[in-house]
Amino acid sequence: MSAPAGSTGKPHAGRRRTASRLAAVQALYQIELAGAPVENVIREFISHRLGQEGEGERIGDADPGLFTDLVRGAAERQDELDRHIAAVLSPDWPLARLEAVLRAILRVGAYELLAREDVPVPVVISEYLDIGHAFYEGKEPGMVNGVLDRLARTLRPHEIEPGRR
Repeated sequence: MSAPAGSTGKPHAGRRRTASRLAAVQALYQIELAGAPVENVIREFISHRLGQEGEGERIGDADPGLFTDLVRGAAERQDELDRHIAAVLSPDWPLARLEAVLRAILRVGAYELLAREDVPVPVVISEYLDIGHAFYEGKEPGMVNGVLDRLARTLRPHEIEPGRR
């Protein structure tokens, strides 16, 4: 299949960022479950998984810089992120009760809200909602949406429309 006329054949920047976010969630999941060192997982993903076929899925041509920032930042600030996430969760659903993939989605999304002010709130929420749909068919994507929306109101109130508070 050839690239569209006028195209450089390079992946669209938005798709590269989406692929970076998806890979970051997968990397955080691997770090949590395997107890693998963060830098080792980052190197493994960049060398062997980004842009490669694996387990029937293509991670895509991710932006290694964004991927690295998301994984390293979410891992280094995990305790802080977990406090923010726990503060907006229902007492019936503490963070420890959530599945590891769901925790990874929320942590990377929370990291972007906290540390990546260059990414607008609606983009962060939409991207991680889509990632939630990639992993879950039930109520979990709605939880991702709700948690990130509540976090945005706390972490970036200046970006929330006055009528939505």
